[in-house]
Amino acid sequence: MQITLEPVTIDNFETLMEMTLPPEQDRYIANNAFSIAQSRFYPNYRARAIYCDSRPAGFLLYAVAAGDVPGHYAIYRLMVEHERQGRGIGRRALELLLAELRAQPDAHRISICYHPDNAVARALYLACGFTEVGIDADGEMIAHILPNAPAASAA
Repeated sequence: MQITLEPVTIDNFETLMEMTLPPEQDRYIANNAFSIAQSRFYPNYRARAIYCDSRPAGFLLYAVAAGDVPGHYAIYRLMVEHERQGRGIGRRALELLLAELRAQPDAHRISICYHPDNAVARALYLACGFTEVGIDADGEMIAHILPNAPAASAA
């Protein structure tokens, strides 16, 4: 299984926007159409398609200079389409993104936010080396990882 992170383009954005989550997960994350729109209007947002074996399998959105702080990268969305979950695609995509962000010369902090009730996301992020630091104003858990922290081993 080969996982890659690709640009969101005219050739894949409709597929990404049509991806769904099961109802019990849908409440935890904004839909991809909203996230793609954000990436087009907020200049520091970066949207990426997650590909598995050359086919779109998910989506992620992150920010450069989050909160106008140079070197702070924030991961806002990470999703794998419902039918392809449970295969390690999300974990590998997160590992790839973390490697990219850690390679940035200005990187000093990488953050991720998630709903405190989302046990699957929490387990993934903690396994990848994030440390929970508190709840934000929107009621989401904030977790940080330092760019020089050792990468978590793949399970």
